[in-house]
Amino acid sequence: MGRTHLKALSEIPDVEVAAEREITQVIADPDIDAVDICLPTSLHAPVALQALQAGKHVLVEKPMALDVETSRQMIEAATKHERVLMVAQVLRFFPAYLALGEILASGRIGLPRSAMFRRRCGAPAWGAWLTDPKQSGGGVFDLLIHDIDLCLHLFGKPETVSATGYEALADGVDIITAELNYDRWTAVITGGWHHPKSYPFSMEYTVVAEKGTLDYSSLGRPPTLYRADGEMEMLPLREQDGYRAEIEYFLDCCRRGESANLCPPEESADAVALALCILEARQRNGEKIRCQL
Repeated sequence: MGRTHLKALSEIPDVEVAAEREITQVIADPDIDAVDICLPTSLHAPVALQALQAGKHVLVEKPMALDVETSRQMIEAATKHERVLMVAQVLRFFPAYLALGEILASGRIGLPRSAMFRRRCGAPAWGAWLTDPKQSGGGVFDLLIHDIDLCLHLFGKPETVSATGYEALADGVDIITAELNYDRWTAVITGGWHHPKSYPFSMEYTVVAEKGTLDYSSLGRPPTLYRADGEMEMLPLREQDGYRAEIEYFLDCCRRGESANLCPPEESADAVALALCILEARQRNGEKIRCQL
């Protein structure tokens, strides 16, 4: 992810990548305005707090932190030191997911009545820390935080959640099917890590609304609206790279001294809380529970 961010930064004008040095040297350097944190998840919060206290703006990769209390501490530090804090929830900037949000917000297809978000990949083999839940939160937490954040962003906080699944991190497997229960309808988040190396990455959604069904898969189905009148409509997509767009937005917030309202850290903290709640629900094997968000 660090390489991905560096590539995006190299394509953005009027930005200088000032340092790729030791963390303490970067934080202590008064000429550095902002820090982009692409470290193992367990290091997100401590490094972000140091950077905010040193007067730096902070973009931090997802998940924001491994627990809710630490997430709130990061927000408090950003407020106290009047710095921009943003979590790189990149789906908010991906064209296929922007198109979904825009058509739902327009009201032209009515209210959602069912939703499914799925994200799967082979367990990553490039970092041993990922298979240690104390460092990564596990595959469900690390991978599906994208879809958890998106559901909160699009639909708000669920009334209850339930989940089933299977965890065998020694084999690289950490999967879940979670139900977020809203007022008389349900959003399903499913997927996670499958056996390593050969299993392909994919992401997809299907959202049924009152006046049509929206469907997308990274495996060859572009975002499409299947309308109630029987017609099919391809959703218009913005021509942008999600990673570059999120970093450009963060930098613009820094220059303007404005909060990251398109991706507020408060919502990212709620995503951490909901992810932990979903994992607790999986342990209860299908029992509906209420989450404190």
